[in-house]
Amino acid sequence: MRPFRRALATAAVSSAFVVTAGVALPASSTEGKSTPPVIEEVAEGRQRGSVRVDVGGPAQVNYRKITLPPGASTGRHCHYGQVIGVVKSGRLTHYAPVHPGGVRTYRAGQSIVEGSGYVHEGRNEGKRDVVLWVTYVTPEGKPLAEPDLSRCEASLA
Repeated sequence: MRPFRRALATAAVSSAFVVTAGVALPASSTEGKSTPPVIEEVAEGRQRGSVRVDVGGPAQVNYRKITLPPGASTGRHCHYGQVIGVVKSGRLTHYAPVHPGGVRTYRAGQSIVEGSGYVHEGRNEGKRDVVLWVTYVTPEGKPLAEPDLSRCEASLA
């Protein structure tokens, strides 16, 4: 996998990665009254170790809720950028060359980080829906996922 030239963000996360819908904003005031922002915790996942997000040049950021019914799969694909997700519910079986033995299972409350270039696939091999909250940081103009495996830098054995 080739390294990207410029780091957009580096987050050292030793115990938790939290995805939230909201930020601290200045309170607006109408006739001397201030209104606080509404912040909703939508998902939290644990990540052991640091997370580094690298994308060279201009980037786009997309946030998705993905539901995989039992038996569903993401299909084999790769990414041009970085993906950071949280398993909100269910169990995701993730096939990728970055895991010992090529497979890892993620459960609710765990986070998943996918790098660029390598082929991988997520499957719901359980009996209930897998719900993922996913943030993509992708070079501007590139697709969020690349299903044409010939465009990926590495492939599954």
